[in-house]
Amino acid sequence: MVLFLLLIIAVGILLYRNYKGQNISKYISEQVQVIYDKFAPYSFKVVREKAKDLGQEYTARQYIVQIVIMGGFAGIVTYLYFYNLIVSLIYVLIAIGFIPYLSFLRCKRVYSEFIFEQIQVYTTNVIMEFATTQSFVKSLEGVRDSGILEDPVLADVNHIIDMAYEDGSIDNAIAYMDNKYPYYIVKNMHQLFLQITKEGAKDTGESLENMQLDIDTLVESVYRDRMDRATFHKKFLQYGIMLYLLVMLIQYMLGNESYIALLDNIIVQLILHGIIIFNSYFLLKGEKYYNENVGVE
Repeated sequence: MVLFLLLIIAVGILLYRNYKGQNISKYISEQVQVIYDKFAPYSFKVVREKAKDLGQEYTARQYIVQIVIMGGFAGIVTYLYFYNLIVSLIYVLIAIGFIPYLSFLRCKRVYSEFIFEQIQVYTTNVIMEFATTQSFVKSLEGVRDSGILEDPVLADVNHIIDMAYEDGSIDNAIAYMDNKYPYYIVKNMHQLFLQITKEGAKDTGESLENMQLDIDTLVESVYRDRMDRATFHKKFLQYGIMLYLLVMLIQYMLGNESYIALLDNIIVQLILHGIIIFNSYFLLKGEKYYNENVGVE
């Protein structure tokens, strides 16, 4: 432990001597940003930018706190498993290395929630406009000009309006929107408009009202699912952390000295590594499930 603390102090001194006069935390966050911009996938950049626009992206201080918590937890747990500073340090670095992936999952959830809310706005208002205009393209133009949509949905609405005018038909425009946003409320609404446009239905009021009720029902179920997921997520994390701490129970039952003696056996060490890897995989899968498929039916 003393060696580990000395290493941290040495790194801090080197940073201070080489970058005197600069804010060290600011320098670290800038270097992380440079690495991120160089290697991060495009989709990560898109969802992170939207999370920033929505004010839900972590600040540099929040990321530093996350690094300290995850690194500290990994160091303490693995030291209790192996009583080896080198092994603990390796696990600390691995845990910190997963923070960008966790950030991507969280930003992806924020982005998915935003897109679903935009789709809700899109479908609801197109139906309302259509009840007045009885024209799908005119309805799209009314929703576009109302200023209630944001990119990327707004840009796609502009695109399908242009497609409809160029083709003289709404078929390709609807196919584009269905592929871009594969929600059943979008497909059902577009299918209804295709039928009305091609078959010339006279009384569309009831059909539009039923479609609006379907949208309201879906939105209610999605928001209920979001709350249920948040509750489950808290319990899941608590359970996952408790799995790591089961080694304390083993040490209590065997005695600390007997447990340390067992660590000389390579098979025991492999089993302990397997437990840590399995628990970590279990937690990552849970995080992936919690942050993905938001609003998808």
